[in-house]
Amino acid sequence: MGHNRTRQGVARAGAGEPYGRETPYATVSDRGWAADVRAAVFCALALFGLVLLIDWANGTLDPVRACLWVPLSALLYLVLHPVRVTAGPGWLAVRGLGRRKHVCTGLLTAVRHSGGVAARLVLCDSLGNRVELDPQILVDNPLLLHRLDTGARAARDAGLLRTGHAELRRLVERADGAAARGVFEASDLH
Repeated sequence: MGHNRTRQGVARAGAGEPYGRETPYATVSDRGWAADVRAAVFCALALFGLVLLIDWANGTLDPVRACLWVPLSALLYLVLHPVRVTAGPGWLAVRGLGRRKHVCTGLLTAVRHSGGVAARLVLCDSLGNRVELDPQILVDNPLLLHRLDTGARAARDAGLLRTGHAELRRLVERADGAAARGVFEASDLH
């Protein structure tokens, strides 16, 4: 990644620290990733069970057909498997099945938001790295968004971030609005 994420002499979050305290060098991850993985596994297993049940009800179930339904269920899991987004001071990484991509947030040169059915946020840095992720992940995880915003501000102040500052500002405003709505709904102040 170009820099040392595990600094010598600095405690990682949870290592000897009291509960709830976080060092400024801690890695932040997507809080909903584990639930998304469980949902993908559930959908794949539900499809497998459903096609076995339909085959059994039609009287066409045999071991060969049962083995043929396994790749279909595995393919569904591969399609539904979520990417894992992590961030630390100066970097943001997106890890999918079989590959990991990262950008240095302090060296961002462009941020693009593509709308449509599946909205994507594309981040590019001056080292040639490119990351693509769902902006809803950042809205749902304010700590990830904070790490990205901090690095993007540093890049803008250094004159590197030329396009996309407005997209990040809108994303931060959207996250702030969602957090405020959550507070009002929790306290019954509609």
